[in-house]
Amino acid sequence: MHKQHISSGSRFESEIGYSRAVAAGDWVFVSGTTGFDYATMTISDDVREQAAQCFKNIAAALTQAGASLDDVVRVNYILPDTADFEPCWPVLRQYLGQTRPAATMVSAGLLDPRMKIEIEVTALRTQASPR
Repeated sequence: MHKQHISSGSRFESEIGYSRAVAAGDWVFVSGTTGFDYATMTISDDVREQAAQCFKNIAAALTQAGASLDDVVRVNYILPDTADFEPCWPVLRQYLGQTRPAATMVSAGLLDPRMKIEIEVTALRTQASPR
């Protein structure tokens, strides 16, 4: 099976040794993605804005793999502060409300204290997805 490694250009990928996403067959596995704007390496203080930026970063990786947010079948949300989860619900619904993937939320520390949410997805490319 052919594997395609996808990079966002984030310094974390080379420093830690991972890919933003890996496409294998019809599957696309997107690594935990935070709310950094990789073009400027800045991050908002607002958890909702971070969640939206996470999805923009994830969508960019999925596009490189020939998939889209519509193909997401599994999502994991990781937040250091569980109280930040509910304020994100409108953003999560905006990006995945039609897709309605299986989901889990976990409370755990993140690498950088500025990070308030990390999102990981698995997608199954469909015939309707651009490749």
